[in-house]
Amino acid sequence: MIQLEHLEHILFVDIETVSAYSDWPDVPTRTQQLWQKKSDSLQRMASEPTPATEFYAERAAIFAEFGRIVCVSAGYIKRIGSQYHLRIKSFCNDEEGLILESFSGVVDSFMSRPIRKLCAHNGKEFDFPYLGRRYLANRLPVPKSLQTQGKRPWEVPYLDTMDLWRFGDYRTFVSLDLLADTLGLPSPKDDITGADVGRVFWQDHDLARIQSYCERDVVTTAQVMLAFCGESATDLVVEHAGED
Repeated sequence: MIQLEHLEHILFVDIETVSAYSDWPDVPTRTQQLWQKKSDSLQRMASEPTPATEFYAERAAIFAEFGRIVCVSAGYIKRIGSQYHLRIKSFCNDEEGLILESFSGVVDSFMSRPIRKLCAHNGKEFDFPYLGRRYLANRLPVPKSLQTQGKRPWEVPYLDTMDLWRFGDYRTFVSLDLLADTLGLPSPKDDITGADVGRVFWQDHDLARIQSYCERDVVTTAQVMLAFCGESATDLVVEHAGED
């Protein structure tokens, strides 16, 4: 488990994603065909498969080949006296490339110092791979900390609160909301959930609401880590470093 002295070496991260296109008719023909194959593969065992057009609206956002990032939030913990502070910064924009370029500056700066780690809930299977793939899709340099190819497991600078909670039981999936409840922490889903982000982006175009939701996930992930270290998580002071 993580030691208290390592808390200030962790950058907590969360991303929000949506489908690359707002409506099925807007999806290019070739991409529609590729999505049809993906949909058929994912629903091969379903007794009543969802039509690819509906399945696109439901699931495209979780695949880096068919979705895109609309918000990245990142924060680090600083202990001041007996109080823990979380300094958080978000990048939320219509232009995915601008989000990724801005995040590069933050992650490269933070991770340039020794013993630094990136942490997200289910980050090893979702957030970090998704980020890396979208950097490539946008023809942007991938931050060094996301370049895991050829590295040994202990050389990869990732922490994952889901992974820590599993204690080696890789059959277990636990949502951040459930883990927070189990640890007696407030829910990060008191407004919207991940399933609502696409609607809030494409229909309402409410980037501020998406950013707020993304930041709550970062806060909760940091609180979970504090709880894992035996510290009081509900007293965490959240500070905003500004918006880009």
